[in-house]
Amino acid sequence: MITYVSGTLVEKTPEEAVVDVDGLGYAIAIPSSTFQELPDTGESVHLYTVHYVREDDISLYGFATKVERTLFNTMRGVSRVGPSLALSALSAMSPRALRDHVLNGDTARLKEISGVGRKTAERLIVELRDPLSEMDLGGSRAVSSGSSDAKAAARADALAALESLGLSRADAERAIRIVLRDNADIDSADALVRKALKVDR
Repeated sequence: MITYVSGTLVEKTPEEAVVDVDGLGYAIAIPSSTFQELPDTGESVHLYTVHYVREDDISLYGFATKVERTLFNTMRGVSRVGPSLALSALSAMSPRALRDHVLNGDTARLKEISGVGRKTAERLIVELRDPLSEMDLGGSRAVSSGSSDAKAAARADALAALESLGLSRADAERAIRIVLRDNADIDSADALVRKALKVDR
């Protein structure tokens, strides 16, 4: 799993950043919020990443903050919401604004996200309300903090890691639920992944 990339920014567009790491170029899909935080080309850059692996797709997504990465992974837990839609959401509004619209049940504002219709907006509200209510996202540049937020971040990151290791989303979510049921104090994605891989499937 590639959890971050640090190197020299070679190219940048509102949709992608190319980072050179010791002669190896990483093409990283980014939301517009991250694009606005990028330095000039030729300068050093650090991006938190999600390594997305499927039979027909291997992609790398990058974010300026851990908050954006956590929200991206959390959104991917919603039925029929893939990485492209999650990236569109982070391009359309800040993590704090997205959280507030979900908690307020504001379907009209959520429909402003490219690719989100009424049914998808309602699904986002239903499935994201609980996990987002546990997150103190703060401002757009804030980093998650606090016990409940750390656990939510660990759960989202562990889900992404398990999927990258070949588990289906359903199996990954089931394993995480079982681990957290018996180990409620876990707030580390690595520990959660190790225990989840031992769960009988």
